[in-house]
Amino acid sequence: MATPEIELATTRKKTEIEEEIDEEELSPIEEVRLTVANTDDPSLPVWTFRMWFMGLLSCGLLSFLNQFFAYRTEPIIITQITVQIATLPIGRFMASVLPRTKFRLPGFGSREFSLNPGPFNMKEHVLISIFANAGSAFGGGSAYAVGIVNIIKAFYRRNISFFAGWILVITTQVLGYGWAGILRKYVVEPAHMWWPSTLVQVSLFRALHEKDDQRMSRGKFFLIALICSFCWYTVPGYLFPTLSSISWICWAFSKSVTAHQLGSGMDGLGIGALTLDWSVVSSFLFSPLMSPFFAIANVFVGYVVVMYIVIPISYWGVDLYNAKTFPIFSSHLFTSHGQTYNVSAIVNDKFEIDIANYEEQGRIHLSMFFALTYGFGFATIAATLTHVALFYGREIYERYRASYMGKEDIHTRLMKKYSDIPGWWFYLMLVVTLIVSLLLCIFLKNQVQMPWWGLLFASVLAFIFTLPISTITATTNQTPGLNIITEYIMGIILPGKPIANVCFKTYGYISMAQAVSFLSDFKLGHYMKIPPKSMFLVQFIGTIMAGTINIAVAMWLLNSIPNICDDQILPPDSPWTCPSDRVFFDASVIWGLVGPKRIFGTLGNYTALNWFFLGGALGPLLVWLLHKTFPKQTWIPQINLPVLLGATAMMPPATTVNYTSWVLVGTIFNFFIFRYRKNWWQRYNYVLSAALDAGVAFMGVLLYFSLNMEGKGLDWWGAGGEHCDLASCPTAKGIVVDGCPVF
Repeated sequence: MATPEIELATTRKKTEIEEEIDEEELSPIEEVRLTVANTDDPSLPVWTFRMWFMGLLSCGLLSFLNQFFAYRTEPIIITQITVQIATLPIGRFMASVLPRTKFRLPGFGSREFSLNPGPFNMKEHVLISIFANAGSAFGGGSAYAVGIVNIIKAFYRRNISFFAGWILVITTQVLGYGWAGILRKYVVEPAHMWWPSTLVQVSLFRALHEKDDQRMSRGKFFLIALICSFCWYTVPGYLFPTLSSISWICWAFSKSVTAHQLGSGMDGLGIGALTLDWSVVSSFLFSPLMSPFFAIANVFVGYVVVMYIVIPISYWGVDLYNAKTFPIFSSHLFTSHGQTYNVSAIVNDKFEIDIANYEEQGRIHLSMFFALTYGFGFATIAATLTHVALFYGREIYERYRASYMGKEDIHTRLMKKYSDIPGWWFYLMLVVTLIVSLLLCIFLKNQVQMPWWGLLFASVLAFIFTLPISTITATTNQTPGLNIITEYIMGIILPGKPIANVCFKTYGYISMAQAVSFLSDFKLGHYMKIPPKSMFLVQFIGTIMAGTINIAVAMWLLNSIPNICDDQILPPDSPWTCPSDRVFFDASVIWGLVGPKRIFGTLGNYTALNWFFLGGALGPLLVWLLHKTFPKQTWIPQINLPVLLGATAMMPPATTVNYTSWVLVGTIFNFFIFRYRKNWWQRYNYVLSAALDAGVAFMGVLLYFSLNMEGKGLDWWGAGGEHCDLASCPTAKGIVVDGCPVF
């Protein structure tokens, strides 16, 4: 604990800094002024034993857990928030028990070190959180490039070496850091580039480090909630898995295909489907307790429009694209007769498309929902660009100009006290990463397929888009993705090569996304007054460590679990169905192996879906014109078409029970409790979210190593899934599928 003298000195120091602030130096963004402190204490230690111990531990633990659970039917994602809350009591405990003896190390002159330099401080906590963020990778899960290794080994049944996989993962994760370093001065230092998402972190850090005199402290609440979550998960996680998706309509009408299609939360519309499993609630959309209600409401409206208006009309109404020949909701690929498409049969020895076998088996067909998913994906990309240009274009332009013309704010001035990162660090990282990536494409081309020019093309695309997209994110909190565009481009240029396509997508899309994530972390450090060199090293070390653990865990599971990811062979209650990798694999077939010309072009069945690009681009224009025509109608600008059209972007692999439970829980906590019990929400909402995530994760690992790994499963009705087997059946006349009635 800090002595009264230290606390008094700190208070005086902060007061002196506040008195020196020129009013013109205050942030021009009101949200920043209300959230971020205008003070700094440069004397606080950051390179402490506590920071390294908890940072490396949290990075390693999150890397392992997120990769381990990524293969499950309901993935469990451990977020940065969990570590942020869990490490606070640990840090304070270490500050109370570690010895404070000072010592010297060879090579550091007279500089003294201590395992315990004083109270656990906020700057240490921020760096631990940045370590954890590296462990959760982009989007909160594992490294994106691991998906390439997964589909090669689990779906294509080919081989890729650990070394090639490791190089692929590390280079795709690190390449974006080079872009970020070059552009940092444009989108981090300027006050008008305020990165709204970082304010949540700043607010939570300040709340956690405030003095807590309540009888139920946040630490005690976290411990109680974690124990409850840990114990309860034994029920849906092992004893009674059917509770993960309670589809009572299927139970009531056990022989009706239509009832199963309507009621199934896993393979249908999920009407009435419920869950008592937190991993189902938070698996794909993250914890609903972390999402503001306006975002939940937008997602809910878009979800209802797609799932309960567009899909029923397309399937039962007009039978669009012969929809009844296939399941209503599936991420699999099918023949024209409703059978699962044999992708292996159209891949030759060179890992390219076998045209003769493809023509013999026929065109690839998609389920109604999967086809429309791509259509809405096209619309979302176009709508995002149009919406941002119309509603935020002038604001972005003015703030971008202000970043050059405006006076630096208090936060930038305070950060000048710290030694900046030399530019050559970023340039060296960029050059080395590009060279290693080129060597991968040249000398291990038989494993990754991508030509060297493909890597350079992807890098150019990523670099071109990093500045505008990071500017959009920094000012509007919207981040347009490049995944579908990169797939489409490479599929047209180099069709027939599935791994080349996903490698191009990963280098083009993820390096840009990693750059945006890196810049966001840097802005968090900017607000929290973390020395830039410390931020850089923690991010870099954490990324290398996390990527290495990700690929190691992936190789271990792929080689140790028989038939992992193959839901055609695995038993119905198997948790290892890899839903995200299934979608990743199907995308490699659609865009890479077969190519967009044979799916969405003149040689395919889904040419009309290209009109979604135009519809998505024009939609925000109509909303903008309505807003200009009726400026007093405040509800019109709240229509956010990119959010509405992209509401179901995670489906598949996410299912309807994921969405309905996420919306329900989010509404309870972020509308009702937030409105009527705001004090409770302010103190415990994020703490509860972290405890639920952590409890489920720890019990999930314990169940696997103690029971699942030994094959000690239960065999009774409650362990047989949701019992909606007919939901995946076609309803067209004369279509014969195993286990389904013939109409």
